[in-house]
Amino acid sequence: MPEIRNKTDVVIVGLGWAGSVMAEELTRAGLNVVAIERGAWRDTSTDFPVAVDPDELRWHTRRQILQPMSVETTTFRNNSSQDAAPVRNWSAFQYGWNVGGAGTHWAGMSWRFLPWDFQAASQTRERYGAEKLKGLQVQDWGITYDEMQPYYDRFERIAGTSGIAGNLNGQPQKGGNIFEGPRSRDYPTPPLKDTHWMRKYRETTKKMGYHPFTIPAGNISQAYVNPLGVTMGPCTYCGFCDFHGCGNFSKSSPQACILPALMRRPNFSVLTDTEVLQVVKHDDGKTAKGVRFITKEGVEGFQPADVVCITAYQMDNVRMMLLSKIGEPYDPKTGHGTVGRNYSYQTCATVTGFFDGERMNPFIGGGALAVQIDDFNGDNFDHSNLDFIGGAGIMGFSTDGRPIQHMDALRPGTKRWGSEWKAGYARDYQTAATIFCQGTSMPVREAYLDLDPVYKDRHGQPLLRLTFDWNKNDVNMSRYIIDHAKKIMLETGGKYVTSENQTDKSWNPYQQDSSHTIGGAVMGADPTTSALNTYLQSWDVHNVFVVGASAFPNNGGYNPTITVGALAIRAAQAIHQTYIKNPAPLVKA
Repeated sequence: MPEIRNKTDVVIVGLGWAGSVMAEELTRAGLNVVAIERGAWRDTSTDFPVAVDPDELRWHTRRQILQPMSVETTTFRNNSSQDAAPVRNWSAFQYGWNVGGAGTHWAGMSWRFLPWDFQAASQTRERYGAEKLKGLQVQDWGITYDEMQPYYDRFERIAGTSGIAGNLNGQPQKGGNIFEGPRSRDYPTPPLKDTHWMRKYRETTKKMGYHPFTIPAGNISQAYVNPLGVTMGPCTYCGFCDFHGCGNFSKSSPQACILPALMRRPNFSVLTDTEVLQVVKHDDGKTAKGVRFITKEGVEGFQPADVVCITAYQMDNVRMMLLSKIGEPYDPKTGHGTVGRNYSYQTCATVTGFFDGERMNPFIGGGALAVQIDDFNGDNFDHSNLDFIGGAGIMGFSTDGRPIQHMDALRPGTKRWGSEWKAGYARDYQTAATIFCQGTSMPVREAYLDLDPVYKDRHGQPLLRLTFDWNKNDVNMSRYIIDHAKKIMLETGGKYVTSENQTDKSWNPYQQDSSHTIGGAVMGADPTTSALNTYLQSWDVHNVFVVGASAFPNNGGYNPTITVGALAIRAAQAIHQTYIKNPAPLVKA
Protein backbone atom coordinates (compact mmCIF):
# COMPACT_ATOMS: atom_id res chain seq x y z
CA MET A 1 0.00 0.00 0.00
CA PRO A 2 1.60 3.34 -1.01
CA GLU A 3 2.33 5.80 1.76
CA ILE A 4 0.04 8.83 1.47
CA ARG A 5 1.59 11.85 3.16
CA ASN A 6 -0.17 14.85 4.64
CA LYS A 7 -1.17 17.42 2.05
CA THR A 8 1.07 20.46 1.61
CA ASP A 9 0.62 23.81 -0.10
CA VAL A 10 3.50 23.26 -2.53
CA VAL A 11 5.59 20.24 -3.50
CA ILE A 12 8.92 20.92 -5.21
CA VAL A 13 10.46 18.24 -7.44
CA GLY A 14 14.25 18.66 -7.31
CA LEU A 15 16.09 20.79 -4.74
CA GLY A 16 18.80 22.45 -6.84
CA TRP A 17 19.13 26.15 -7.57
CA ALA A 18 15.60 26.59 -8.92
CA GLY A 19 13.98 24.45 -6.23
CA SER A 20 15.83 26.02 -3.31
CA VAL A 21 15.20 29.57 -4.55
CA MET A 22 11.49 28.83 -4.92
CA ALA A 23 11.30 27.07 -1.55
CA GLU A 24 12.92 30.06 0.14
CA GLU A 25 10.55 32.54 -1.48
CA LEU A 26 7.43 30.45 -0.82
CA THR A 27 8.20 29.54 2.81
CA ARG A 28 9.09 33.14 3.59
CA ALA A 29 5.59 34.02 2.34
CA GLY A 30 4.15 31.51 4.84
CA LEU A 31 3.36 28.57 2.59
CA ASN A 32 4.07 24.99 3.60
CA VAL A 33 6.58 23.42 1.23
CA VAL A 34 7.82 19.84 0.80
CA ALA A 35 10.79 19.29 -1.49
CA ILE A 36 11.58 15.87 -2.95
CA GLU A 37 15.18 15.27 -4.04
CA ARG A 38 16.42 12.16 -5.86
CA GLY A 39 19.95 12.53 -4.48
CA ALA A 40 21.36 12.55 -0.98
CA TRP A 41 21.91 15.35 1.50
CA ARG A 42 25.26 17.07 1.06
CA ASP A 43 26.67 19.81 3.23
CA THR A 44 29.79 21.93 2.85
CA SER A 45 31.37 21.19 6.21
CA THR A 46 30.91 17.41 6.02
CA ASP A 47 31.09 16.64 2.28
CA PHE A 48 33.42 19.32 0.88
CA PRO A 49 35.80 20.52 3.59
CA VAL A 50 39.06 22.04 2.36
CA ALA A 51 40.89 18.77 3.04
CA VAL A 52 38.52 16.84 0.73
CA ASP A 53 37.29 19.28 -1.91
CA PRO A 54 40.53 19.57 -4.00
CA ASP A 55 40.44 15.85 -4.88
CA GLU A 56 40.59 16.03 -8.67
CA LEU A 57 40.62 12.27 -9.18
CA ARG A 58 37.48 11.80 -7.11
CA TRP A 59 35.41 14.75 -8.24
CA HIS A 60 36.58 15.68 -11.75
CA THR A 61 38.01 12.48 -13.22
CA ARG A 62 35.59 10.00 -11.63
CA ARG A 63 32.70 12.49 -11.42
CA GLN A 64 31.52 11.18 -8.05
CA ILE A 65 29.36 14.20 -7.39
CA LEU A 66 27.31 13.60 -10.55
CA GLN A 67 24.29 11.37 -10.82
CA PRO A 68 25.35 7.88 -11.98
CA MET A 69 24.08 6.96 -15.41
CA SER A 70 22.89 3.66 -13.99
CA VAL A 71 20.28 5.74 -12.18
CA GLU A 72 19.12 7.50 -15.32
CA THR A 73 20.41 8.59 -18.69
CA THR A 74 19.07 9.83 -22.00
CA THR A 75 19.22 8.28 -25.43
CA PHE A 76 20.68 10.20 -28.35
CA ARG A 77 20.69 10.39 -32.13
CA ASN A 78 21.64 13.11 -34.62
CA ASN A 79 18.50 12.82 -36.75
CA SER A 80 15.20 10.96 -36.85
CA SER A 81 16.41 8.42 -39.41
CA GLN A 82 18.82 6.95 -36.85
CA ASP A 83 18.24 4.59 -33.93
CA ALA A 84 18.98 6.27 -30.63
CA ALA A 85 21.31 4.67 -28.06
CA PRO A 86 21.74 5.40 -24.34
CA VAL A 87 24.41 7.90 -23.30
CA ARG A 88 26.99 6.17 -21.07
CA ASN A 89 29.56 8.84 -20.18
CA TRP A 90 29.44 12.33 -18.73
CA SER A 91 30.29 15.34 -20.88
CA ALA A 92 27.33 17.22 -22.31
CA PHE A 93 24.94 16.25 -19.50
CA GLN A 94 25.95 16.70 -15.87
CA TYR A 95 23.00 15.87 -13.66
CA GLY A 96 23.20 16.81 -10.00
CA TRP A 97 22.99 13.95 -7.51
CA ASN A 98 22.28 15.63 -4.20
CA VAL A 99 20.50 18.42 -2.42
CA GLY A 100 21.84 21.50 -4.21
CA GLY A 101 21.69 19.77 -7.60
CA ALA A 102 24.04 20.94 -10.32
CA GLY A 103 24.37 24.17 -8.34
CA THR A 104 26.76 22.27 -6.08
CA HIS A 105 29.27 21.41 -8.81
CA TRP A 106 28.88 24.32 -11.27
CA ALA A 107 31.81 26.63 -12.09
CA GLY A 108 30.16 29.90 -11.08
CA MET A 109 29.90 31.98 -14.29
CA SER A 110 27.01 34.28 -13.41
CA TRP A 111 25.58 35.92 -16.50
CA ARG A 112 22.46 37.88 -17.20
CA PHE A 113 21.24 37.25 -20.74
CA LEU A 114 21.33 40.18 -23.17
CA PRO A 115 18.08 42.06 -23.88
CA TRP A 116 18.31 40.71 -27.45
CA ASP A 117 18.31 37.10 -26.25
CA PHE A 118 14.74 37.47 -24.92
CA GLN A 119 13.45 38.94 -28.20
CA ALA A 120 15.71 37.31 -30.78
CA ALA A 121 12.84 36.67 -33.22
CA SER A 122 11.16 40.08 -33.20
CA GLN A 123 14.39 42.08 -33.05
CA THR A 124 15.94 40.07 -35.89
CA ARG A 125 12.89 40.64 -38.07
CA GLU A 126 12.91 44.33 -37.23
CA ARG A 127 16.61 44.86 -37.97
CA TYR A 128 17.24 42.44 -40.84
CA GLY A 129 13.87 41.21 -42.12
CA ALA A 130 12.05 37.90 -41.73
CA GLU A 131 14.28 36.19 -44.31
CA LYS A 132 17.12 36.21 -41.74
CA LEU A 133 15.20 33.64 -39.67
CA LYS A 134 14.68 31.19 -42.52
CA GLY A 135 15.31 27.62 -41.40
CA LEU A 136 15.14 28.52 -37.71
CA GLN A 137 12.35 28.09 -35.17
CA VAL A 138 13.21 31.14 -33.12
CA GLN A 139 10.52 32.74 -30.96
CA ASP A 140 10.42 35.44 -28.31
CA TRP A 141 10.28 34.49 -24.65
CA GLY A 142 7.17 36.56 -23.98
CA ILE A 143 9.09 38.57 -21.41
CA THR A 144 11.68 41.32 -21.82
CA TYR A 145 15.00 41.96 -20.13
CA ASP A 146 13.52 45.01 -18.36
CA GLU A 147 10.85 42.77 -16.81
CA MET A 148 13.54 40.30 -15.72
CA GLN A 149 15.89 42.89 -14.24
CA PRO A 150 14.46 43.01 -10.67
CA TYR A 151 14.60 39.21 -10.40
CA TYR A 152 18.17 39.12 -11.69
CA ASP A 153 19.05 41.65 -9.01
CA ARG A 154 17.39 39.61 -6.26
CA PHE A 155 19.19 36.41 -7.27
CA GLU A 156 22.57 38.18 -7.43
CA ARG A 157 22.03 39.52 -3.89
CA ILE A 158 21.30 36.01 -2.62
CA ALA A 159 24.30 34.57 -4.50
CA GLY A 160 26.69 37.41 -3.59
CA THR A 161 27.75 37.66 -7.25
CA SER A 162 31.07 39.42 -7.84
CA GLY A 163 31.54 41.71 -10.81
CA ILE A 164 31.60 45.26 -12.12
CA ALA A 165 28.61 46.97 -13.73
CA GLY A 166 28.84 48.15 -17.31
CA ASN A 167 25.41 49.76 -17.53
CA LEU A 168 23.82 51.40 -14.49
CA ASN A 169 20.34 52.67 -15.28
CA GLY A 170 21.31 53.23 -18.89
CA GLN A 171 24.65 54.93 -18.16
CA PRO A 172 27.82 53.15 -19.39
CA GLN A 173 30.32 52.39 -16.62
CA LYS A 174 34.08 52.25 -17.05
CA GLY A 175 35.53 48.76 -16.76
CA GLY A 176 32.25 46.88 -17.09
CA ASN A 177 30.41 45.24 -19.97
CA ILE A 178 29.00 48.11 -22.01
CA PHE A 179 26.78 45.68 -23.93
CA GLU A 180 24.86 44.40 -20.91
CA GLY A 181 21.26 45.39 -20.23
CA PRO A 182 20.64 48.25 -17.77
CA ARG A 183 21.17 47.32 -14.13
CA SER A 184 19.50 49.04 -11.18
CA ARG A 185 22.68 48.77 -9.06
CA ASP A 186 26.17 47.32 -9.09
CA TYR A 187 27.08 43.77 -8.16
CA PRO A 188 26.98 42.94 -4.43
CA THR A 189 30.73 42.17 -4.32
CA PRO A 190 33.66 43.56 -6.39
CA PRO A 191 35.17 41.73 -9.37
CA LEU A 192 37.80 39.03 -8.95
CA LYS A 193 41.47 39.85 -9.53
CA ASP A 194 43.37 39.38 -12.80
CA THR A 195 45.86 36.61 -13.37
CA HIS A 196 48.85 37.17 -15.67
CA TRP A 197 46.96 35.69 -18.65
CA MET A 198 43.82 37.71 -17.93
CA ARG A 199 45.85 40.94 -17.79
CA LYS A 200 47.56 40.10 -21.08
CA TYR A 201 44.22 39.27 -22.69
CA ARG A 202 42.63 42.47 -21.34
CA GLU A 203 45.43 44.70 -22.60
CA THR A 204 45.53 43.05 -26.02
CA THR A 205 41.80 43.17 -26.72
CA LYS A 206 41.59 46.77 -25.54
CA LYS A 207 44.38 47.74 -27.99
CA MET A 208 42.43 45.95 -30.73
CA GLY A 209 39.47 48.25 -30.10
CA TYR A 210 37.31 45.79 -28.15
CA HIS A 211 35.71 46.22 -24.72
CA PRO A 212 37.14 43.74 -22.17
CA PHE A 213 35.67 43.28 -18.71
CA THR A 214 35.95 40.89 -15.77
CA ILE A 215 33.11 38.40 -16.03
CA PRO A 216 30.49 38.15 -13.26
CA ALA A 217 31.26 35.31 -10.90
CA GLY A 218 29.69 33.10 -8.28
CA ASN A 219 33.20 32.88 -6.80
CA ILE A 220 32.88 35.58 -4.16
CA SER A 221 35.67 38.18 -4.04
CA GLN A 222 35.22 39.15 -0.39
CA ALA A 223 33.34 38.18 2.75
CA TYR A 224 29.62 38.78 2.31
CA VAL A 225 26.34 38.40 4.21
CA ASN A 226 23.39 37.89 1.88
CA PRO A 227 19.78 39.06 2.43
CA LEU A 228 18.93 35.74 4.10
CA GLY A 229 21.57 36.36 6.75
CA VAL A 230 23.93 33.70 5.38
CA THR A 231 27.65 34.50 5.56
CA MET A 232 29.97 33.62 2.68
CA GLY A 233 33.78 33.73 2.60
CA PRO A 234 36.21 35.13 0.00
CA CYS A 235 37.49 32.98 -2.85
CA THR A 236 41.02 31.62 -2.36
CA TYR A 237 41.60 31.05 -6.12
CA CYS A 238 42.22 27.34 -5.60
CA GLY A 239 40.76 26.40 -9.00
CA PHE A 240 38.69 23.45 -7.73
CA CYS A 241 35.24 24.79 -8.60
CA ASP A 242 33.46 23.01 -11.45
CA PHE A 243 32.74 19.34 -10.66
CA HIS A 244 33.68 20.15 -7.04
CA GLY A 245 31.93 21.59 -4.03
CA CYS A 246 33.51 24.53 -2.21
CA GLY A 247 35.01 24.06 1.23
CA ASN A 248 35.53 27.80 1.66
CA PHE A 249 31.82 28.74 1.50
CA SER A 250 32.86 31.12 -1.27
CA LYS A 251 31.16 29.61 -4.34
CA SER A 252 27.53 30.54 -4.82
CA SER A 253 25.47 27.38 -4.34
CA PRO A 254 22.29 26.38 -2.54
CA GLN A 255 24.52 24.95 0.24
CA ALA A 256 26.37 28.23 0.69
CA CYS A 257 23.55 30.73 0.07
CA ILE A 258 20.09 29.35 0.85
CA LEU A 259 19.93 26.02 2.68
CA PRO A 260 21.34 27.31 6.00
CA ALA A 261 18.35 29.67 6.24
CA LEU A 262 15.77 27.41 4.59
CA MET A 263 16.40 24.38 6.79
CA ARG A 264 15.55 26.41 9.91
CA ARG A 265 12.01 27.13 8.76
CA PRO A 266 9.31 24.92 10.32
CA ASN A 267 7.13 25.14 7.20
CA PHE A 268 9.80 23.46 5.04
CA SER A 269 10.80 19.80 4.82
CA VAL A 270 12.76 17.74 2.34
CA LEU A 271 12.68 14.06 1.36
CA THR A 272 16.10 12.96 0.13
CA ASP A 273 17.04 9.78 -1.76
CA THR A 274 13.49 9.88 -3.08
CA GLU A 275 12.52 9.97 -6.75
CA VAL A 276 9.34 11.45 -8.18
CA LEU A 277 7.92 9.13 -10.84
CA GLN A 278 4.96 11.14 -12.05
CA VAL A 279 2.76 14.15 -11.46
CA VAL A 280 -0.75 12.80 -10.83
CA LYS A 281 -3.67 14.75 -12.26
CA HIS A 282 -7.27 14.93 -11.09
CA ASP A 283 -9.78 13.00 -13.16
CA ASP A 284 -10.72 16.07 -15.20
CA GLY A 285 -7.04 16.51 -16.21
CA LYS A 286 -7.15 20.25 -15.58
CA THR A 287 -5.14 20.30 -12.36
CA ALA A 288 -2.65 18.11 -10.51
CA LYS A 289 -3.35 16.62 -7.12
CA GLY A 290 0.23 15.73 -6.19
CA VAL A 291 3.18 13.53 -7.11
CA ARG A 292 3.91 9.83 -6.94
CA PHE A 293 7.36 8.93 -5.62
CA ILE A 294 9.57 5.99 -4.67
CA THR A 295 12.27 5.91 -1.99
CA LYS A 296 15.75 4.44 -2.24
CA GLU A 297 14.42 1.38 -0.40
CA GLY A 298 11.70 0.88 -3.02
CA VAL A 299 8.80 2.16 -0.93
CA GLU A 300 6.22 3.97 -3.05
CA GLY A 301 4.30 6.99 -1.81
CA PHE A 302 2.12 9.93 -2.76
CA GLN A 303 2.54 13.58 -1.79
CA PRO A 304 -0.69 15.59 -2.19
CA ALA A 305 -0.24 19.30 -2.88
CA ASP A 306 -2.15 22.34 -4.09
CA VAL A 307 0.75 23.39 -6.32
CA VAL A 308 3.41 21.25 -8.04
CA CYS A 309 6.74 22.86 -9.00
CA ILE A 310 8.97 20.77 -11.28
CA THR A 311 12.46 22.19 -10.71
CA ALA A 312 14.84 19.41 -11.72
CA TYR A 313 17.56 19.26 -14.38
CA GLN A 314 16.45 20.51 -17.80
CA MET A 315 16.13 16.99 -19.27
CA ASP A 316 14.27 15.72 -16.21
CA ASN A 317 11.77 18.59 -16.38
CA VAL A 318 10.78 17.70 -19.94
CA ARG A 319 10.67 13.99 -19.20
CA MET A 320 8.45 14.56 -16.16
CA MET A 321 5.96 16.50 -18.28
CA LEU A 322 5.89 13.77 -20.91
CA LEU A 323 5.54 10.95 -18.36
CA SER A 324 2.76 12.88 -16.61
CA LYS A 325 0.98 13.74 -19.87
CA ILE A 326 1.06 17.46 -19.16
CA GLY A 327 0.82 19.33 -22.45
CA GLU A 328 0.89 18.01 -26.00
CA PRO A 329 4.09 16.25 -27.10
CA TYR A 330 5.90 17.98 -29.95
CA ASP A 331 5.74 16.37 -33.39
CA PRO A 332 8.57 17.54 -35.69
CA LYS A 333 6.74 16.24 -38.78
CA THR A 334 3.75 18.53 -38.30
CA GLY A 335 5.32 21.16 -36.06
CA HIS A 336 2.39 20.77 -33.67
CA GLY A 337 2.71 20.23 -29.92
CA THR A 338 4.93 21.97 -27.44
CA VAL A 339 6.53 19.56 -24.95
CA GLY A 340 9.92 18.63 -26.40
CA ARG A 341 10.01 21.58 -28.80
CA ASN A 342 12.95 23.98 -29.28
CA TYR A 343 15.80 21.94 -27.86
CA SER A 344 19.16 23.71 -28.18
CA TYR A 345 22.62 23.41 -26.74
CA GLN A 346 25.66 25.72 -26.36
CA THR A 347 27.94 26.34 -29.35
CA CYS A 348 31.56 26.36 -28.14
CA ALA A 349 35.08 26.64 -29.52
CA THR A 350 38.56 27.01 -28.00
CA VAL A 351 41.90 28.44 -29.10
CA THR A 352 45.11 27.57 -27.22
CA GLY A 353 48.51 29.25 -27.48
CA PHE A 354 51.85 28.84 -25.73
CA PHE A 355 54.10 31.56 -24.32
CA ASP A 356 57.72 30.54 -23.90
CA GLY A 357 59.46 32.31 -21.07
CA GLU A 358 56.21 33.32 -19.30
CA ARG A 359 54.58 31.74 -16.27
CA MET A 360 50.79 31.63 -16.40
CA ASN A 361 50.58 29.98 -12.95
CA PRO A 362 47.36 28.11 -13.87
CA PHE A 363 46.99 26.70 -10.36
CA ILE A 364 45.77 30.19 -9.42
CA GLY A 365 42.22 29.96 -10.70
CA GLY A 366 38.51 30.17 -10.13
CA GLY A 367 35.56 28.61 -11.90
CA ALA A 368 34.48 32.01 -13.23
CA LEU A 369 37.85 33.76 -13.34
CA ALA A 370 38.08 35.35 -16.79
CA VAL A 371 38.16 38.49 -18.91
CA GLN A 372 35.72 38.59 -21.82
CA ILE A 373 34.72 40.70 -24.79
CA ASP A 374 31.07 40.78 -25.87
CA ASP A 375 31.69 42.69 -29.08
CA PHE A 376 30.69 39.56 -31.02
CA ASN A 377 27.93 38.27 -28.73
CA GLY A 378 24.19 38.27 -29.44
CA ASP A 379 23.35 41.05 -31.87
CA ASN A 380 26.08 43.41 -30.62
CA PHE A 381 27.54 43.52 -34.15
CA ASP A 382 26.03 43.94 -37.59
CA HIS A 383 24.80 40.68 -39.13
CA SER A 384 23.52 42.22 -42.35
CA ASN A 385 26.08 40.52 -44.57
CA LEU A 386 26.51 37.39 -42.42
CA ASP A 387 24.79 34.05 -42.90
CA PHE A 388 23.77 33.59 -39.27
CA ILE A 389 22.27 35.31 -36.25
CA GLY A 390 23.65 35.28 -32.71
CA GLY A 391 27.24 35.18 -31.58
CA ALA A 392 29.51 34.37 -28.66
CA GLY A 393 31.42 35.80 -25.78
CA ILE A 394 35.18 35.44 -26.30
CA MET A 395 37.05 35.04 -23.02
CA GLY A 396 40.57 34.61 -21.77
CA PHE A 397 40.07 32.43 -18.72
CA SER A 398 42.02 31.19 -15.71
CA THR A 399 39.46 28.76 -14.39
CA ASP A 400 41.75 26.03 -13.05
CA GLY A 401 45.10 24.30 -13.24
CA ARG A 402 44.03 20.79 -12.31
CA PRO A 403 47.06 18.62 -13.12
CA ILE A 404 45.25 15.51 -14.38
CA GLN A 405 42.88 17.46 -16.62
CA HIS A 406 45.70 19.46 -18.22
CA MET A 407 47.98 16.54 -19.08
CA ASP A 408 46.93 16.81 -22.73
CA ALA A 409 47.35 20.61 -22.96
CA LEU A 410 50.56 20.22 -24.98
CA ARG A 411 51.81 22.06 -28.02
CA PRO A 412 51.35 20.32 -31.39
CA GLY A 413 53.64 17.43 -32.22
CA THR A 414 54.36 16.39 -28.62
CA LYS A 415 54.00 12.68 -27.91
CA ARG A 416 51.32 11.69 -25.41
CA TRP A 417 53.41 9.04 -23.61
CA GLY A 418 56.88 8.34 -22.24
CA SER A 419 59.74 10.68 -21.46
CA GLU A 420 58.88 13.13 -24.26
CA TRP A 421 55.37 13.52 -22.87
CA LYS A 422 56.74 14.15 -19.35
CA ALA A 423 59.18 16.75 -20.63
CA GLY A 424 56.48 18.37 -22.74
CA TYR A 425 54.07 18.54 -19.83
CA ALA A 426 56.73 20.12 -17.61
CA ARG A 427 57.39 22.67 -20.36
CA ASP A 428 53.80 23.49 -21.32
CA TYR A 429 51.85 23.42 -18.05
CA GLN A 430 53.08 26.90 -17.12
CA THR A 431 53.08 28.40 -20.62
CA ALA A 432 49.69 27.39 -22.06
CA ALA A 433 46.75 29.81 -22.25
CA THR A 434 43.27 29.34 -23.71
CA ILE A 435 40.57 31.51 -25.25
CA PHE A 436 37.06 30.11 -24.88
CA CYS A 437 34.19 31.04 -27.19
CA GLN A 438 30.76 30.37 -25.67
CA GLY A 439 28.05 30.94 -28.23
CA THR A 440 24.34 31.10 -28.83
CA SER A 441 22.33 28.12 -30.05
CA MET A 442 19.21 28.60 -32.12
CA PRO A 443 16.38 26.05 -32.35
CA VAL A 444 15.29 24.29 -35.51
CA ARG A 445 12.30 22.11 -36.23
CA GLU A 446 14.35 18.89 -36.33
CA ALA A 447 15.94 19.28 -32.86
CA TYR A 448 13.63 18.01 -30.13
CA LEU A 449 13.01 15.73 -27.13
CA ASP A 450 10.58 12.86 -26.78
CA LEU A 451 10.17 9.57 -24.91
CA ASP A 452 12.28 6.72 -26.24
CA PRO A 453 10.11 3.86 -27.59
CA VAL A 454 12.70 1.19 -26.71
CA TYR A 455 14.79 2.02 -23.64
CA LYS A 456 13.40 2.25 -20.12
CA ASP A 457 14.78 3.15 -16.69
CA ARG A 458 15.02 0.88 -13.67
CA HIS A 459 11.39 1.65 -12.81
CA GLY A 460 10.16 0.62 -16.24
CA GLN A 461 9.51 4.16 -17.47
CA PRO A 462 10.75 5.34 -20.91
CA LEU A 463 14.00 7.26 -21.08
CA LEU A 464 14.10 10.67 -22.69
CA ARG A 465 15.34 10.68 -26.29
CA LEU A 466 17.33 13.58 -27.75
CA THR A 467 17.44 14.23 -31.50
CA PHE A 468 20.01 16.93 -32.21
CA ASP A 469 22.87 18.03 -34.43
CA TRP A 470 24.53 21.36 -35.11
CA ASN A 471 22.41 23.44 -37.45
CA LYS A 472 23.72 25.61 -40.28
CA ASN A 473 23.20 28.86 -38.39
CA ASP A 474 25.27 27.79 -35.40
CA VAL A 475 28.01 26.24 -37.57
CA ASN A 476 28.41 29.48 -39.51
CA MET A 477 28.38 31.52 -36.32
CA SER A 478 31.04 29.40 -34.65
CA ARG A 479 33.38 29.56 -37.65
CA TYR A 480 33.08 33.34 -37.71
CA ILE A 481 33.76 33.66 -33.99
CA ILE A 482 36.73 31.30 -33.85
CA ASP A 483 38.47 33.28 -36.62
CA HIS A 484 38.32 36.35 -34.37
CA ALA A 485 39.56 34.34 -31.39
CA LYS A 486 42.57 33.12 -33.38
CA LYS A 487 43.44 36.69 -34.31
CA ILE A 488 43.32 37.70 -30.66
CA MET A 489 45.55 34.80 -29.62
CA LEU A 490 48.14 35.68 -32.26
CA GLU A 491 47.99 39.33 -31.21
CA THR A 492 48.74 38.36 -27.60
CA GLY A 493 51.93 36.68 -28.82
CA GLY A 494 50.77 33.08 -28.48
CA LYS A 495 52.78 30.51 -30.44
CA TYR A 496 52.01 26.96 -31.64
CA VAL A 497 48.36 28.03 -31.78
CA THR A 498 45.77 25.23 -31.92
CA SER A 499 42.00 25.42 -32.08
CA GLU A 500 38.95 23.23 -31.62
CA ASN A 501 35.64 24.15 -33.20
CA GLN A 502 33.06 21.69 -31.96
CA THR A 503 30.79 22.25 -34.94
CA ASP A 504 33.42 20.84 -37.32
CA LYS A 505 31.90 17.40 -36.77
CA SER A 506 28.48 16.08 -35.86
CA TRP A 507 27.37 16.72 -32.29
CA ASN A 508 27.80 13.89 -29.83
CA PRO A 509 27.34 13.84 -26.06
CA TYR A 510 30.88 12.65 -25.26
CA GLN A 511 33.16 15.42 -26.53
CA GLN A 512 31.66 18.70 -25.41
CA ASP A 513 32.97 21.77 -23.59
CA SER A 514 29.61 22.61 -22.05
CA SER A 515 26.79 21.08 -20.05
CA HIS A 516 24.35 23.87 -20.96
CA THR A 517 21.42 21.97 -22.35
CA ILE A 518 18.34 24.06 -23.07
CA GLY A 519 14.65 23.98 -23.98
CA GLY A 520 11.99 21.33 -24.40
CA ALA A 521 9.42 22.95 -22.11
CA VAL A 522 9.70 26.51 -23.29
CA MET A 523 7.96 29.65 -22.11
CA GLY A 524 6.16 32.15 -24.29
CA ALA A 525 3.05 34.20 -24.93
CA ASP A 526 1.54 31.76 -27.44
CA PRO A 527 0.27 28.36 -26.18
CA THR A 528 0.62 26.87 -29.67
CA THR A 529 4.41 27.33 -29.57
CA SER A 530 5.16 27.21 -25.84
CA ALA A 531 4.47 24.69 -23.10
CA LEU A 532 4.49 27.35 -20.37
CA ASN A 533 3.30 30.89 -20.00
CA THR A 534 5.63 33.69 -18.94
CA TYR A 535 5.34 32.70 -15.25
CA LEU A 536 6.45 29.15 -16.16
CA GLN A 537 2.95 27.89 -15.46
CA SER A 538 1.69 25.05 -17.65
CA TRP A 539 -0.86 26.24 -20.16
CA ASP A 540 -2.67 22.91 -19.76
CA VAL A 541 -2.47 22.13 -16.02
CA HIS A 542 -2.53 25.46 -14.24
CA ASN A 543 -1.27 24.38 -10.81
CA VAL A 544 1.93 22.94 -12.33
CA PHE A 545 4.97 25.23 -12.72
CA VAL A 546 8.08 23.99 -14.57
CA VAL A 547 11.22 25.96 -13.75
CA GLY A 548 14.68 25.55 -15.25
CA ALA A 549 16.68 26.00 -18.44
CA SER A 550 14.02 23.80 -20.05
CA ALA A 551 12.03 27.04 -20.31
CA PHE A 552 14.52 28.84 -22.60
CA PRO A 553 13.21 29.08 -26.21
CA ASN A 554 16.80 29.68 -27.41
CA ASN A 555 20.22 29.81 -25.77
CA GLY A 556 22.27 32.95 -25.31
CA GLY A 557 26.04 33.13 -25.44
CA TYR A 558 26.19 32.72 -21.67
CA ASN A 559 25.77 30.23 -18.85
CA PRO A 560 22.08 29.71 -17.94
CA THR A 561 22.24 29.64 -14.13
CA ILE A 562 21.44 33.24 -13.22
CA THR A 563 18.56 33.36 -15.69
CA VAL A 564 17.19 30.14 -14.19
CA GLY A 565 17.42 31.68 -10.73
CA ALA A 566 15.71 34.90 -11.79
CA LEU A 567 12.88 33.00 -13.48
CA ALA A 568 12.47 30.87 -10.34
CA ILE A 569 12.06 33.95 -8.15
CA ARG A 570 9.56 35.44 -10.57
CA ALA A 571 7.52 32.23 -10.69
CA ALA A 572 7.55 31.84 -6.90
CA GLN A 573 6.39 35.40 -6.35
CA ALA A 574 3.56 34.89 -8.83
CA ILE A 575 2.48 31.78 -6.92
CA HIS A 576 2.31 33.31 -3.45
CA GLN A 577 1.22 36.82 -4.47
CA THR A 578 -1.44 35.88 -7.03
CA TYR A 579 -2.05 32.21 -7.72
CA ILE A 580 -2.70 31.00 -4.16
CA LYS A 581 -5.38 33.67 -3.74
CA ASN A 582 -7.04 32.74 -7.03
CA PRO A 583 -5.96 29.35 -8.40
CA ALA A 584 -6.31 29.86 -12.15
CA PRO A 585 -4.21 30.55 -15.23
CA LEU A 586 -2.08 33.64 -14.63
CA VAL A 587 -2.10 34.49 -18.34
CA LYS A 588 -5.08 34.16 -20.67
CA ALA A 589 -4.42 31.90 -23.64
